[in-house]
Amino acid sequence: MNDSAADLQGTRLVALDWGTSSLRAYRLGDGARVLELRHRPWGIMHLPPAPAGADTSPEAAFERALQDTCGDWLAADPALPLLACGMVGSAQGWREARYLHTPTSLDALAQGLTRVERPSGQPLHIVPGLLQPGELPNVMRGEETQVLGVLALRLAEDAGPWLVGLPGSHSKWVVAQRGGIEGFHTFMTGEVFAALRGHTILGKTMAAAAAPGAQDEAAFVRGLQVASGSDAGLGLLSHIFSTRTLGLTGVLPASAQADYLSGLLIGHEIAALARVHPPGGTGGTAPVQPLLCGEPDLCRRYALALRLQGFAEPAIAAQATPTGLWQIAQAAGLLVPGAPQPSSAESLAA
Repeated sequence: MNDSAADLQGTRLVALDWGTSSLRAYRLGDGARVLELRHRPWGIMHLPPAPAGADTSPEAAFERALQDTCGDWLAADPALPLLACGMVGSAQGWREARYLHTPTSLDALAQGLTRVERPSGQPLHIVPGLLQPGELPNVMRGEETQVLGVLALRLAEDAGPWLVGLPGSHSKWVVAQRGGIEGFHTFMTGEVFAALRGHTILGKTMAAAAAPGAQDEAAFVRGLQVASGSDAGLGLLSHIFSTRTLGLTGVLPASAQADYLSGLLIGHEIAALARVHPPGGTGGTAPVQPLLCGEPDLCRRYALALRLQGFAEPAIAAQATPTGLWQIAQAAGLLVPGAPQPSSAESLAA
């Protein structure tokens, strides 16, 4: 028996984070330990094409993506449980997984899995998304699993409530406690930034940073301060135009304007969040504790915005989706009982 075969024998779960543009497959061992990670471009909107004469159905395309990504894992042990979260459970995905209403819990998500039979092996189980009903309903798919992973990695005494921030194209802010998810908010901050930069007059005067990945911290902070300053009542739509006027008057160089715009948008997002969840709490209610989970540079920007709005220093969590999938798989009975739990101290830094 070679080393790779021995490693495959330690696999307990194949966990899939399957989104719109990409597919991440995790081979998990005991205690949600990541034994191997594979990343493919097979998001639900870009599946591998069918070879000549092959089945062209959507179901076959999803199966091809799965086989291309981790078919050898499944072939090595056809009994491996297979669990996925994300847009693979949307109406455009492999199989639509119904939304659960908030508030919800780990057990409710585990009991609500959608089962997809596969002709060549174990069924695929898909985690349901979440729907927050109301006059302005809100939805998420995939983030609920990441939040459950974050909660599982918190120390036992940190019951919450937490305000878990998942910054990105559609930033999510999730109110959660150890028992589950109570509610959430969505801000299209990242997508609006890309649209304004790429498709409006604001982008015409912007220039790339002098070095790849370089950021103008002062310009970003200036944007944050404007978003919460004395004329904040004018609102985001008025403030956005100052990106152009500060450039035209020579106050902001072309290379700083994108960072200033980023500060404006993130600043307005966090200011709105502070109105709904005051940093000091309300009516004797303890304040929620902020926690960020996402790309490190973006989390650093959000941490600065939170501090400027009076929030406590946020904890930073590592990517937690595989841990969340492990938690759901265990609660659903997909794993053999008695598997070790992930360490609560791992993957977190204050």
